[in-house]
Amino acid sequence: MNIKYFSTLKFIFIKATYDLFPNSKVKILHSLNNGVLIEIIKDKIITEDEVQLIKERMSEIIHSDITIKKQSMKSCKFIRNSCFDLREDLTRLVEYSPDHDISLYEIDGFHDFFHNGLFPSTGYINLFDLIKYKDNNGIILKAPLKEGEYILPSSVDHPKLAKIFCESERWGWILDIPDVGSLNKVSQEGDIGELIRVNEALHEKKLAYIADEITNCRDIKLVTVAGPSSSGKTTFTKRLAIQLRANGIKPVVVSLDNYYRGRKYIPLDENGEKDFESIDGLDLNLLNEHLVKLTEGKAVEIPIYNFNTGQREAKGIKTQLSENGLLLIEGIHGLNEKLTNHIEKINKFKIYISCLTALNIDDHNRIPTSEVRKLRRIVRDSLSRGTSANGTLDMWDSIRKGEEKNIFPFQEEADAIFNSNLIYELGVLKRYAIKELKKIDSTSQHYEEAIRLIKFLSYFKEIDKELVPDNSILKEFIGGSYFYKY
Repeated sequence: MNIKYFSTLKFIFIKATYDLFPNSKVKILHSLNNGVLIEIIKDKIITEDEVQLIKERMSEIIHSDITIKKQSMKSCKFIRNSCFDLREDLTRLVEYSPDHDISLYEIDGFHDFFHNGLFPSTGYINLFDLIKYKDNNGIILKAPLKEGEYILPSSVDHPKLAKIFCESERWGWILDIPDVGSLNKVSQEGDIGELIRVNEALHEKKLAYIADEITNCRDIKLVTVAGPSSSGKTTFTKRLAIQLRANGIKPVVVSLDNYYRGRKYIPLDENGEKDFESIDGLDLNLLNEHLVKLTEGKAVEIPIYNFNTGQREAKGIKTQLSENGLLLIEGIHGLNEKLTNHIEKINKFKIYISCLTALNIDDHNRIPTSEVRKLRRIVRDSLSRGTSANGTLDMWDSIRKGEEKNIFPFQEEADAIFNSNLIYELGVLKRYAIKELKKIDSTSQHYEEAIRLIKFLSYFKEIDKELVPDNSILKEFIGGSYFYKY
């Protein structure tokens, strides 16, 4: 989503809502149904008519082309600003975050804080929509997804994803960490180690629940794990295997990498370039033949793909499931039925894993899920692959494009969804990410993005990586994992 466009639209929405309902409270939640879910907390459930009133008021503000004024206030001055006396979330942010300037914006006497930059006037907004979400105080705010687009994305219902976001909010409630200020307060005054242990326990509990669900269905012979980049798929899969073994199941991990057809068979994308993430780059016939035989208890010779030569080795690895065996596959196409279409649905279990943060900077500034994954990827690439932050950012648009094509359309096909986000992780990632981002100089096309990410990370107090357990998904990105050598 175009960050500046949406930030400006969000300010207009908040201004319009408080104009109409001055005693209400607005909380920006998370991406959903090709928009962003916002909660309006007031004395009664918001109605369709009231949503229409907000929409009309927003249009008035936009058509008036009101100048948006920016001013910067140091934290101490900000706390004394009477405009925010009732904003406990902002008070926590400025009181417990490292000292830096706070960016305030004004529309016609109404002030608010926004992390990302805004347009200079409300007239820059040309397209938006508001849709009431279910029978509660939720509203979906929609804007064009990309800069320069003049079309709104169609609404796509994601009930399973919505359920996981609710679970994530419940975890935030259990941990009592609704925003960055709350996290920093625990880091400064509380027991951050205890918070980390409880957060990790929530992960372990959900992993055990998924393993029990698989174990209790005796028909399941194949489990697939899929998710976008830097979700922690590999660590999740290895931890799930341990939980399954604790239940008496003996999982055998099958790597999709070994079923690549070879470089000369890689299909081309719409630009005529090789699409290395296309599902058609896999030998699906051989894969499904092997899966069927393995689930029937027969032995197969799983190929070994040599990435140096771009071809399979002459001999593979002989593999067979034991009586209590189970196949476990991790890869981006795990949710796509085309990958395993020779296996009956009753015999397989699909898992979607993603990093879905429920943590906000404050009530009006959400943290996009892709933001955390991007920072995870920057840190991991620098530590384990020798790739600079500039190099990672060079690849990021292509990575996101592949996710939108190969992963997100299938996420509702999952039998279980696992949220790999850890509410404390940005405090740990901060030191390593900033170190790499500062290497991007002003000649790079990613310089402004690097500055933006450094500013974002500046809100967090650093958390010592030694407090992170060695089997944590976070260790996949910062090093020191039980499952890896870096």
